[in-house]
Amino acid sequence: MSNLTRASEELFRRSPDERFRSLVDLYEHCQKEKEWSTEHWQSPRSLRALSQPGTLTLGFDDEQEFFLNDWSFAQLCRLAGVSKDTLNRLSPETASRALQETLPPGDKPVQLLTADKSLRAVHGASYTRLFNVDLLNEVREFATDFQPPQEAAAELTPQANADDVPPWEDPQPPSRPRGGTGLYCGEQDMFCFLVDPTGWTEIEGEAFAPGFFLWNSEVGRRSVGIQTFWFQAVCQNHIVWDAIEVVEFTRKHTANVHESLAEIRRLIATLVEKRDQRRDGFVNVIRKAMASKLGDDADAVMDVLNKHGIVRKLAKEATEAAQRQGALTIFAVADALTRIAGHMVNAGDRTEADQRASALLALAAEA
Repeated sequence: MSNLTRASEELFRRSPDERFRSLVDLYEHCQKEKEWSTEHWQSPRSLRALSQPGTLTLGFDDEQEFFLNDWSFAQLCRLAGVSKDTLNRLSPETASRALQETLPPGDKPVQLLTADKSLRAVHGASYTRLFNVDLLNEVREFATDFQPPQEAAAELTPQANADDVPPWEDPQPPSRPRGGTGLYCGEQDMFCFLVDPTGWTEIEGEAFAPGFFLWNSEVGRRSVGIQTFWFQAVCQNHIVWDAIEVVEFTRKHTANVHESLAEIRRLIATLVEKRDQRRDGFVNVIRKAMASKLGDDADAVMDVLNKHGIVRKLAKEATEAAQRQGALTIFAVADALTRIAGHMVNAGDRTEADQRASALLALAAEA
């Protein structure tokens, strides 16, 4: 088993304006981002690095000008082969002249992504974009029972200024939480942490539930990917504890990136199918346990319990509790053991009693 920290790392690097209360909120945001965004293909010769008071802009296509954010500015610097740190020390007028003189002179097209008056990304011809909402469509269709984990406890940074918020977004949206929810989307990337709170089942005598991480970037910040797993607990810092059956898939944003949708769909569907199989199997075991007698009378039940390592005093107490419920079935005795364990002072004794109860339920699976 392993502990997964990816969601915790996302929690502590996200500002409040990147956090979403529900999958519906995140989906609507990503849908609006796609609707507001436009892809342009331009020759580097047509790009014009310009300046306005206190900032840089990039112009192309009939005198259009777009403001740069930190990410698109860094990408434009890489395209021009100049240092972002160096340009940041220059005045906007000087920086614009430096960029204009260093942008590549060739005719190989450059891919630009804009939204309203902002430039979101600058890429070469080999980059293929996958919009976040296209990934979330797969989640909405195949992971219908999954939802964010409990809200995390984390120290947050101040709310972003209204001037920093893109035009499709309310500067103070009422649905944004005070803590991290596992659902994040900023100007550079998206990340989702989802679990099935009803999917708990028993695997080798221990309780596990299914979950997955999903991530993407529309602007080249990171690959597209998914990590599915079964886990035992999620703490308030969104560390996933004791994960098993961890499966990860990633894909770069190249020409075949849209094929990743099919693989992500398959991995989510596999997780859901295994959850259903395990849950159905567990239900069948419980049903058998409720119908199968552990013994014809109290003495016979005591003998079975003793053979399974349950001390006589505890075996007698569990048998008497099951008799009060009117049955000496496997389920009744195992349930009695679990209830008794809950009142034990010593944690080691509680764990041992729970394990013995689980071993009894395994008898029903063999029946």
